[in-house]
Amino acid sequence: MVRSTEEQRQALRSTWVSVWVNLFLASAQVVIGVYARSQALIADGLHSLSDLVADGVVLFAARHSHAEADDNHPYGHARFETAASLAIGLILVGTGVGMVWAAGLKLHGGESLGAVHPLALVAALLTLAAKEGLFRYMRRIGERLKSSMLIANAWHARADAASSLVVAVGIAANLAGWHSMDAVAAIIVGFMIVKTGWSFSVDAFHSLTDHALDPQEITRIRQTVRTVGGVRGVHKLRTRRMGDWAVVDMHVEVDPHLSVSEGHYIAEQIAARVKEAHRVAECTVHVDPGTVRHLPHLLALPPRAQVQACVLQVLGRAPDALRLHYLESGLELEVELATAMPAAERLQVRLALQAALGALTTQPVRVTLQAHEKD
Repeated sequence: MVRSTEEQRQALRSTWVSVWVNLFLASAQVVIGVYARSQALIADGLHSLSDLVADGVVLFAARHSHAEADDNHPYGHARFETAASLAIGLILVGTGVGMVWAAGLKLHGGESLGAVHPLALVAALLTLAAKEGLFRYMRRIGERLKSSMLIANAWHARADAASSLVVAVGIAANLAGWHSMDAVAAIIVGFMIVKTGWSFSVDAFHSLTDHALDPQEITRIRQTVRTVGGVRGVHKLRTRRMGDWAVVDMHVEVDPHLSVSEGHYIAEQIAARVKEAHRVAECTVHVDPGTVRHLPHLLALPPRAQVQACVLQVLGRAPDALRLHYLESGLELEVELATAMPAAERLQVRLALQAALGALTTQPVRVTLQAHEKD
């Protein structure tokens, strides 16, 4: 989940561009708004100041979210981005509510609302152009880096552009004689900001509470898993978000007679292919033999130590090889002896093993005995 140095540099550069643009716009809007007696322009300037706080949060997250995993954060620090997106959303909500409240009080109190200075309209139009340009620049960087945090901050700039448009219209209406429209524009801007902030907050909250990926993406992950040779089925597929990445764990069904190493090889192939085809940071694969899914049924079978003791008692010595298969159909044993044995004796020993092992469990037991001289 660690991005390249170049990607981190682009993320930081785009955010610093936003910082300087917002700093200039906020200062200009507040000063001109006071001079021009435009409540809408002052509110938009205060909104730009809140952008500086949001940019500060983004800079903090960009510095820490790409750090490698450590003992305290074994899954990495990607959720710093999610937390930053949540903080940005809450800042937007608070800013919007404050703007609505202030403008609403002014309208409700019946304060004298005179005409604003034409300079306020010029400032609103220039702000609109600057914010729209900033949005397009930051969105392009965010989509290139696939960073929800940068994309959220870009849409924050688009919300500013939309609010500046409303402010420009309100100021123009004020200059045309509808003096209350300046305050009305401030209220509309406030509601727009609240809506945008709420959307970001909800999305970030879902990620922080281990919300699953979209059903379509989960289906695509299943399809990727099934392309790996040896996979017979997939179940218990679980996903959760980790910043812009995802963490996935699943159970896959394979041939129950595969060796442990081959089962592990299939699991590693699945993990590698899922990470390559999807934005997945961690993929944990649990290998199931066939369709065994009922743990109580499986635990009713005797462990290897108990089986070995039983085989030793029946044979009078340890077998040269003993392979156990814990299956849904019961327990299967493959016993190999390095000495030749007549067919009748081999059948007698196999039945004796099957009877002795059958006394250890209520589940079916099947024994295969191979006895032959080694070369």
